[in-house]
Amino acid sequence: MKSNLIEVDVLIIGAGPSGCVAAAYLNKKGIQVKVVEKSKFPRFVIGESLLPKCMEHFEEAGLLHVLENHGFEIKRGARFLRDDIVCNFDFSKKHTPGWDWTWQVPRADFDNLLATEIQKQGVDLSFEHEVIDTDINDEGVSITRIKDENGEEYTVKAQYIIDSSGYGRVLPRLLGLDKPSAIPEHSSMFTHVKDIKRPEGEEGTLITFDVLDRDTWFWVIPFSNGDTSIGFVGKTELIESYEGNMKDMLKLSKYYHKRFEGVDFKFEPISIKNYAKSVTQLFGKGYILTGNSAEFLDPVFSSGVTFATESALKAAKLIDKALNNQEVNWQVEYSDYIMKGVEVFATYVKEWYTGNLQTLFFHRPENPDIKKQICAVLAGYVWDESNPFVKKHDRLVKNLAHLIHMNAEENN
Repeated sequence: MKSNLIEVDVLIIGAGPSGCVAAAYLNKKGIQVKVVEKSKFPRFVIGESLLPKCMEHFEEAGLLHVLENHGFEIKRGARFLRDDIVCNFDFSKKHTPGWDWTWQVPRADFDNLLATEIQKQGVDLSFEHEVIDTDINDEGVSITRIKDENGEEYTVKAQYIIDSSGYGRVLPRLLGLDKPSAIPEHSSMFTHVKDIKRPEGEEGTLITFDVLDRDTWFWVIPFSNGDTSIGFVGKTELIESYEGNMKDMLKLSKYYHKRFEGVDFKFEPISIKNYAKSVTQLFGKGYILTGNSAEFLDPVFSSGVTFATESALKAAKLIDKALNNQEVNWQVEYSDYIMKGVEVFATYVKEWYTGNLQTLFFHRPENPDIKKQICAVLAGYVWDESNPFVKKHDRLVKNLAHLIHMNAEENN
């Protein structure tokens, strides 16, 4: 049995952006890490629109250089369309200082670059290795049973487990941590296309959200390789009513229907139903949940990768402290901190579907100061409490939308 036992400081489940950021940071600190990934890379995964905030995480983890050399499509903002009104957000015009751009990425390529880079840096990463179960003792030391690509089992003993398994949600499932999300229930249907009718210039590269009604929107995420990610989000019953027929659903978008009419899909459209998830706690003795393993929010503001890398970097830093015999208050330093950001994103998602946030986006004339503050949130800077739209997120969107509606009624 000894030959089947591996002892490390930290076991990381999942080799997506969250797992790679955590592994790269810990490896730089001389901490022994083992990463196991159920899939074989490259593999398709959704979450292709990044936010500027996550660039800080890749830079601090020592991963930015390999991404910069690849030539991903640069994302300098985001466009929201509703009827004839266009709302453009420019990341260089935001309240919070920080990165003014990021990328739009095919995640198969993006994640594979990160995984390859951490291997080059000396991280022990195994693909097609699946966690079967784990036992964590009172001191937080875990014994985790893993099955490799040949069906052979081995165990990993670790001081800490970081669950970066994303939508796989390994520890929430094994430890019974799942709970219903407070985010409204929506579903999505999406695919990639070879964008043969892509317009020249900026129009062809813009990430756009075509708002069809309060609950339904269509995303367009162009990549530098000529492909484009397209997808619908809406009430579950609406998505189900099309029974996977995305060609018919494309007719809902007046702006984009002609561009994608008759274009072949790179793969059969995929549907994810009632995707928002939550957990009872973000950490426990000897384990930490990062990114989508903890909270899986609606994708309308592309928060997924940024939340994943922010939580991964924070978890890695705190584990480094703990392994160096420094006191860590996991509730305050990790859970409370991460949940502040999650709650801001969650408010914006909820207020999007109440219609209040859409009122602010499409109200004319625009207020430049308000737009800068909202833009900072959309760029991922949701921990900056100098921004009123972060500090007062739970009431400011609602109150301003109410004021706009009252003024409109008075003018009528």
